[in-house]
Amino acid sequence: MSRALAAAVAITLATAAAMWAADSRHAALVALAILLPLACATVAAAGALARNRARLGGVRRQLAVLAAIAVAQLLLVVGVFAARMFVSTHDAVIAGLLALQTAALALIAARLVGRRILGDLDAITAAVSAIGAGARDVRIERSGGDELGALAQAVEDMAARLGAEERGRAASEAARRDLVAAVSHDLRTPITSLRLLAEAVGDDMVDAETRRLYLERLMTHVRTLSALIDDLFELSRLEAGDIRWSMERVRLDELVAETVQAMRADGQARGVTLQASVPNGLAPARANPEKIQRVLFNLIQNAIRHTPADGSVTVLAEPSEHGVEIEVADTGEGISDGDRERVFEAFFQGAGRAARSDDGSGLGLAISRAIVAAHGGRIWLADAPRGTRIRFSLPAA
Repeated sequence: MSRALAAAVAITLATAAAMWAADSRHAALVALAILLPLACATVAAAGALARNRARLGGVRRQLAVLAAIAVAQLLLVVGVFAARMFVSTHDAVIAGLLALQTAALALIAARLVGRRILGDLDAITAAVSAIGAGARDVRIERSGGDELGALAQAVEDMAARLGAEERGRAASEAARRDLVAAVSHDLRTPITSLRLLAEAVGDDMVDAETRRLYLERLMTHVRTLSALIDDLFELSRLEAGDIRWSMERVRLDELVAETVQAMRADGQARGVTLQASVPNGLAPARANPEKIQRVLFNLIQNAIRHTPADGSVTVLAEPSEHGVEIEVADTGEGISDGDRERVFEAFFQGAGRAARSDDGSGLGLAISRAIVAAHGGRIWLADAPRGTRIRFSLPAA
């Protein structure tokens, strides 16, 4: 308020000084005597308006009062000057009419501009209320690209971000529920079997040979539970970024050949042929060899489980634009279109072919995705005329 008053006094003094230079000292003093009280009164009225906005109500009423103050100040200045400085009453009336016409035109112009501004404010207010009521797909009609337009865009962006965050939370919550249900299911079966076997062994109702068979089954279920818990722990660490790996230059021809040779017996047991295809001179990748071999083991095991007898699994590696790509392809039943987006989710069981199997923990593809992502690569399902092709990329060394 004090700064506004000081500015009003400075403007009035400058006006009086200009009139002194243009007319006379007497004219300057008369102007100062008339304009200074009016200037202070106008600033005081505007200050009172600013302090009592809540009492006035909406922005339209506040702008109307502000316009009234400005018009009143204009008419008072013209009226007083006409009465003091014009000799002819006729000239004073003409000056007053001209001032009145100028004020009316100013009000019309202000109304035209203010209507657009207030329309934008109303649209933004309605959009904010809609967002508060739960709407997220909000579009605000606006008449200009000024600050109100930027505000409207910010409100739309906020609504879009809220919608994305809510969808993300809903997806995370659904994934959490699915994970809990899947873990509960996979824990319930071996725990129930363990309980029944332990009760049978503890009742002394079976002979020594049967007791030995039961104990072997007990150990099988214990190993299954241990593998599930280890995989869950590893997946949680990978997704949390809690990794301590050493990266080195990895020759993929040697790594692929070693992994395929290690898995060949599993393929033969199921009647599935394993083969590797790595070109000579393939550039090494920057990776942790043990973790990448874990990915290959997971993918090859999964391919063998879902490939019928007399089928084949092929592992190939080839250069790409930014590094190396590795592929594991099988001649199995393939993955349906509806399941392709979810095969890398933990415990996902598709309608046709699953990412998990009865003899696995159901986390192989999820762990593989996390390992590849930690290397700065990506893993995806490639199009295949038959069977399934899973590819992943690694950066070049």
